[in-house]
Amino acid sequence: MFTEDDARRRDAADPGHRDLFHIPPATGGDHPDVAYFAGNSLGLQPKATRAELLDDLGDWARLGVEGHLEAGRPWLPYHELLTDTAARLVGALPSEAVVMNSLTINLHLLMVSFYRPAGDRTRIVIEDSAFPSDSYAVRSQAVFHRLDPDRTVVRLQPRPGEDTLRTADVVDYLRAEGDRVALVLLGGVNYLTGELLDIRTITEAGRAAGAIVGWDLAHAAGNVPLRLHDWGVDFAAWCSYKYLNSGPGALAGAYVHERHHGDPTLARFEGWWSTEPATRFDMTPVSRPPASADAWQISNPPIFAMGPVRTSLQIFDKVGMAALRERSERLTGYLEQLLDEILPGRPVSVVTPRDPVRRGCQLSLRIATSAAGGTGSGAHALTARLRQEHGVIADAREPDIVRLAPVPLYSTYHDCWRAAQALAATLPAKGGDDV
Repeated sequence: MFTEDDARRRDAADPGHRDLFHIPPATGGDHPDVAYFAGNSLGLQPKATRAELLDDLGDWARLGVEGHLEAGRPWLPYHELLTDTAARLVGALPSEAVVMNSLTINLHLLMVSFYRPAGDRTRIVIEDSAFPSDSYAVRSQAVFHRLDPDRTVVRLQPRPGEDTLRTADVVDYLRAEGDRVALVLLGGVNYLTGELLDIRTITEAGRAAGAIVGWDLAHAAGNVPLRLHDWGVDFAAWCSYKYLNSGPGALAGAYVHERHHGDPTLARFEGWWSTEPATRFDMTPVSRPPASADAWQISNPPIFAMGPVRTSLQIFDKVGMAALRERSERLTGYLEQLLDEILPGRPVSVVTPRDPVRRGCQLSLRIATSAAGGTGSGAHALTARLRQEHGVIADAREPDIVRLAPVPLYSTYHDCWRAAQALAATLPAKGGDDV
């Protein structure tokens, strides 16, 4: 049986980087701070963010418009300060990555270039459990091209009785129907189940079928190691407010493989920041886009929104995704062991793959919809009790999924122990009473 002392010993031997982050105080339970498992929705604030953001604000107060060139971090090329670290994070060349906009806007801008239905090749392939925003985006792209979204968008489903997609089934579909597929756009890590898809294998299968392959990396960037360039991914986009800890609604990232740079056949929306920096102030009426992902930019970047992204990317650059992935597997594996100990006999099951290779730092639990007790029922009722009674913050997706994300940067083994104890105390054992 796992004990609290055991969890404390593990934390002493494998401490992570919790000291770099603000941990919210608990409003319930017996501990001063929350056990935070919602980093897959919103990451915690790095302690360095406030001071560095205030530095940028200070330059505005001190310099006014001259801050574009004279600030400590000059605003005109500010986005370039994020390029190398963002590229390393996703396994891209510096010319292939850019921080800009928000996730769904970036997906739309990229689909302007890379979704080009023609003849029988019109389909867009997504997973049936894709995040709703992705579903809305691809359907609207189909409508924009005057296609029927119900016929154009193919939603791949798990096998009956299963919760996650099998790579072999995705590959088999692309082999059988690939000549009708224009675009494959899947989530690298599924937001609902926590499943990590085999990005390399699916990309190879999609491209072999003649399709463009893009990825939504909202739950993958900062969670799992990525090698987008080496895997041959055509394009990708990700947000930075989840595992990248850059603040609510933070700026997102985009990736375009270098083979597409400078391609004059690609349609692309343009604006002032789409042109070569050296000629930007020539004020010419025709853009001169650089042969890089920067060509997909449109507007000048919001400086005070870029600062928190830069701060967070520096943390990832210093710690390294390989080290974080190793700790993630240890921490998530420990939480899984704890759940294996307390869940038998309770109305709950884990839907995330048990193989560490097939998941990120998330375990999704399916709760019997009447098991939460208290006011109401279902996932939200359970997470409310976990927070109010035990100081454990988890994430609910109705009707019956509770997501626990032990983030390797700041989560602890003791957090995992607290979460397991809270679930044991909150969920009734079979044939017993709720407590």
